[in-house]
Amino acid sequence: MHDCDEGCDIGRRSILAIGAVGAGLAAIGIPTEAHAQNWGRERRDALSPSQIVNEIMEGNQRFVLGRMRRRDWLTEQRNNAERQYPAATFLTCIDSRAPVEVLCDLGIGDAFNARVAGNALNDDIVGSMEYTTEAMGAKVIMVMGHTGCGAISGAIDGTALGSLTLLLARFRNTIAKTKYTGDRTSRNPEFVDLVARNHVRATVDLIRKRSRLIARRERAGGLKIVGAMYDLKTGLLSLV
Repeated sequence: MHDCDEGCDIGRRSILAIGAVGAGLAAIGIPTEAHAQNWGRERRDALSPSQIVNEIMEGNQRFVLGRMRRRDWLTEQRNNAERQYPAATFLTCIDSRAPVEVLCDLGIGDAFNARVAGNALNDDIVGSMEYTTEAMGAKVIMVMGHTGCGAISGAIDGTALGSLTLLLARFRNTIAKTKYTGDRTSRNPEFVDLVARNHVRATVDLIRKRSRLIARRERAGGLKIVGAMYDLKTGLLSLV
């Protein structure tokens, strides 16, 4: 019994300490409760595509500054269990260090995200984008590359590795068209990042060419297609 009493007493002291910390935070104006932060249908539909892009970028600023919203993830999950109303569609790299939902402070149900090495485009992804915009109402398509991209480096080196060989071949045109007078190898981070940036721009243009539905929606003003680069070192997202 002595051991149990001692353990229970420690537990009680811990609970009291946690309560005191929470009261202190509340007293100085720091929120102590998490809330569901989803865009939701009404708010999404009230925003223009440009405003949604701005919100995405503002979310990244919160991430960089360490001021991300406190979220009630379970409530967000339940709010989206029956229906979803994402505001944006992302095409991003599979790199484990670049989860756009975290980097831009997004919640459950806020965005669609197609992830593939080097944020490469194919027919399946184009079709998925048509679904997210035409059927589900997303107003933004963002292609996000990142610095230090391993897929871009592999393509520059001409890496051959199973099915990856065909995927990396998608970058050859961008590599060839990238104007650069210095060291054009994967050992040069500047060249790798320049190719990655150019690939993002090329992919944005390719989306318009590959999908008449998406291009038409953009011309009508109901959709905005943008490119962005994420810096692994600084955490900053910038439009390109």
